[in-house]
Amino acid sequence: MPVPRTPGYPDYTFDGTNKWIPILFAGKTLEKFYANTVVTNISTTDYVGEVKNVGDKVIIRTVPNITIKDYKKGMTLDLEYPESPSIEFSINRAKYYNFAMDDIDVKQTDMDWLDKFSDDASQQLKIVYDTQVFATIYGDVDSANQGASAGKTSGDIDLGTTGNPVSLTKTNVLEKIVDCNIVLDEQNIPETDRWIVIPPKMAGLIKKSDLKDASLTGDARSPLRSGLIGSIDRFNIYVSNLLSKNAGDSAYHILFGHKMALVFVAQLTKNEMYRPQNTFADAMKGLVVYDFDVIQPTALGHLYASVA
Repeated sequence: MPVPRTPGYPDYTFDGTNKWIPILFAGKTLEKFYANTVVTNISTTDYVGEVKNVGDKVIIRTVPNITIKDYKKGMTLDLEYPESPSIEFSINRAKYYNFAMDDIDVKQTDMDWLDKFSDDASQQLKIVYDTQVFATIYGDVDSANQGASAGKTSGDIDLGTTGNPVSLTKTNVLEKIVDCNIVLDEQNIPETDRWIVIPPKMAGLIKKSDLKDASLTGDARSPLRSGLIGSIDRFNIYVSNLLSKNAGDSAYHILFGHKMALVFVAQLTKNEMYRPQNTFADAMKGLVVYDFDVIQPTALGHLYASVA
């Protein structure tokens, strides 16, 4: 019989709600299904500086612009020394985790609980990152890259507005993705490293769409046959269940852009094991400082759409 525990204290035995300690059990644990992290794939993470605490500052590296000049035979060439403009970025957000496992439970389990718990903590932090970024950055999009009259040059691309979202179906979903790329084209955004983050239901529309031209995906096989969505019309496609959604009209704030639009910095500055004073247990706590910002609004777009 296991040692009694106070009410509300987690039960890691096989009979407990967490079913952590194996008794006549195969020893396998069903691991959580974690949401895929997207933020680090769609942002600039190249910076100079050391992050230790909230308030620290780093320097974001940006790509310099090269000047293209006219040439005539016999002329003396002007030598240019490209200078990369730098952006100072302050880190002002922080999260922590702090968990423990009773000594008795540690003795009775045959699993490396610290590894499993800390892995879970890191995954939960990643979910926090994506949720916060997606809920924030659509408000910083350049005016020409959103709304019912998007397009810096054309001004006639409908990307949806509050109360009048674009209605996506399997018939028009590819057309709307192409429209998003046109918006970036009209801002002269580089064609490489473009991305779009879509909800799972929109990904389903793409798989159900009449996408028979495999060249559109940048793959030798169509996504319907391969079962994967890789890239469409120069966009790397990321699927996330963490995009912001308007409760009023059930429309998603779908984001697209280039990696240079967004900067993201995160650092696990403290990670400690310790013994709590008031109980017999091993504990671990960690502090993560992080922040993000839109540094090039013209390289970011916002599609406000409902999914049929």
